[in-house]
Amino acid sequence: MGMDSERDVRIGAVDRRRTASALAVVVALGLAACTQSHDASTDARRPQQAGQAVNPITIASHIAAARGDVLIGDQRAAQAQIKAATTDLTRSMRIPDVSRPIDHEAARAAVRPIAGVRTSLWLDRSNFVVMVGAQQQRSMAMIDQVCLALEPLGDTLAVVVNVQDLTAKTADGATTLSRNCQLIEGERAMLQGKREVDVVPAGLRATFKAMQKR
Repeated sequence: MGMDSERDVRIGAVDRRRTASALAVVVALGLAACTQSHDASTDARRPQQAGQAVNPITIASHIAAARGDVLIGDQRAAQAQIKAATTDLTRSMRIPDVSRPIDHEAARAAVRPIAGVRTSLWLDRSNFVVMVGAQQQRSMAMIDQVCLALEPLGDTLAVVVNVQDLTAKTADGATTLSRNCQLIEGERAMLQGKREVDVVPAGLRATFKAMQKR
């Protein structure tokens, strides 16, 4: 074997080692990124969200997939794709899934183990009242915990969680914190009216405070 051939062999071996090292680094970085992404998603788990704009690309992909399934005779898969597209549309329009109602007694049992929850009750088919034992537990974080506990039971877009503090000593502290599980504060699902939960409405409390200042 000539000197040129030996040199080519050495260069090839070096290149292979460099390539292997580079691949190892890429794999390690990829695994680290996946781990960090998984940890972040676990730590920041939030309730399901509705009312967002529909992604036309996602809808188009569902429809295209359904057409392909029809062509090959897979009706079940086609129906699943159409259902997925319909779900995306109805969630964007804030329409609850009436086929997945939440059982009221099951909901009360589901929130009972949450730290700070004293008791709970339903005012109507939409408004779920959760009573807590401390002012700091009357929070949006508590509403998130309640909504996450209800998700396995059905569609939480149909539920408004109302949190009240049983230990409140002031009128403001006794006010109810309310939010639909899947929407931002103040929004409601379609045809879901806003119910006044507090005995003394917010407007009347504001009037009393203004009179007291005078």
